[in-house]
Amino acid sequence: MIKADALLRRFGSFTAVNGISFEVRRGEVLGLLGPNGAGKTTSIKMLTGYLPPTSGQAFICGHDVALNPEKAREVLGYLPEGAPLYEDMTPLAFLRFVGRVRGIRADALESACARAASAVHIGPVLHQPIETLSKGYRRRVGLAQAILHDPKVLILDEPTDGLDPNQKFEVRRLIEDMAPDKAIIISTHILEEVEALCSRVIIIDAGRIVADGTPAELKRRSRSHGTVSIELLQDKGDTAVTVLEKMEGVTQIERHDNADYSNLVLYPVQGMALLDPVRAALDDAGIAVRQISLEAGRLEEVFRTLTHTDPATDSVRAEEEALS
Repeated sequence: MIKADALLRRFGSFTAVNGISFEVRRGEVLGLLGPNGAGKTTSIKMLTGYLPPTSGQAFICGHDVALNPEKAREVLGYLPEGAPLYEDMTPLAFLRFVGRVRGIRADALESACARAASAVHIGPVLHQPIETLSKGYRRRVGLAQAILHDPKVLILDEPTDGLDPNQKFEVRRLIEDMAPDKAIIISTHILEEVEALCSRVIIIDAGRIVADGTPAELKRRSRSHGTVSIELLQDKGDTAVTVLEKMEGVTQIERHDNADYSNLVLYPVQGMALLDPVRAALDDAGIAVRQISLEAGRLEEVFRTLTHTDPATDSVRAEEEALS
């Protein structure tokens, strides 16, 4: 339903997006991650037809975005970062305007506006000028226009920006409800959001795709994947370390003590499961464990490993993306 085929975008001699290719199918929620200036926004603008690629193609539901933009946009809902709104309008007037622009029939327009407004919970401010609304309400008005025509494809750039925790929960639940019947791309800096919502993650760095997989697959690339964390009484720490150091498959033990407890983190040989052997070893040694847990891995670690921070380059990339 969404296809990027070798998309490349240059601004003069600067390459913002360097030949990325991927597909998103119905029922997938793809999280698009990357540091500032990595090329996320430029990629989204090419997919939605707001920016022509230097080379490559973008397709929405089989429609070439460059050759058949109107057909592509009929089935596309787009929420840009910092989406502009007509501030002298009310949310209801704005949604009616967007609906007419999109060609929604007059007899279906009011029900479409009511459905979108209800989905994003803007009922209390429907008749209030947009210029008087909080950032959170403005964001929800922008989301309402993106889903107004019940599109098959949704591309959302920072959809929960400016929302409080309760509002974020509501928007995430809305996306979850819509996901089975749509193809959705979410560009976000919030890793918690990716883990909560996305069935797949692409990480972009310096205009290239550096990782593509499910959140679980990417977390398995984390150094902390498979580590075992143990909390026990502080006076048992030395004995526990002595026992665990002798275990096959333990490559490193980190220890952090406080007044009452020792906290141990055990790093395994790659692919080796330590949890059950550790439990058994401590039990055989008569060492009582207060708490033990297995770490699935951390997306943040993978993100930091795969992406770079170059202040000079990043500032240029960010400036070019803003101008695009």
